[in-house]
Amino acid sequence: MSVARKRLTQERAEWRKDHPHGFVAKFARAEEGENKGQQDCLKWECRIPGKKDTLWGDATYPLTMEFTDEYPGKPPKCKFPQGFFHPNVYPSGTVCLSILNEDEDWKPSITIKQVLLGIQDLLDNPNPQSPAQGEPYMLYQQNKEEYNRKVKEQADSYRNQS
Repeated sequence: MSVARKRLTQERAEWRKDHPHGFVAKFARAEEGENKGQQDCLKWECRIPGKKDTLWGDATYPLTMEFTDEYPGKPPKCKFPQGFFHPNVYPSGTVCLSILNEDEDWKPSITIKQVLLGIQDLLDNPNPQSPAQGEPYMLYQQNKEEYNRKVKEQADSYRNQS
């Protein structure tokens, strides 16, 4: 078993014992090939709750985490659904966050729990220094009212989907 697979199996066991309320993080099922239907520890299906008393609250957001065999030397790729509305999420859904960038703040000691909590925090606290998507960034900077309306609209679409 590779170092990445051992670490991910260990992190999954730790997660099952102790994880933040409302979060989900589990191995995905392989979609093709000889392992179709079996659990794939290199791909995780996650759900991140919006923080209470924020525009993102009362909704849970789906996220996938994809790891390579180079993990934990290289960070996972974290993706919301395509078209997710947020200044720090690319149109493809990929999250732009310094702790997910090996050239910035990624460290092999960062846990999946820390990544998911960091993404939860990013939802309500966008980083205007690192825009990934034009419209949400411009609205966040120039028209907070419209930005807030779009965030609420998106949150409404993710309520009760768990």
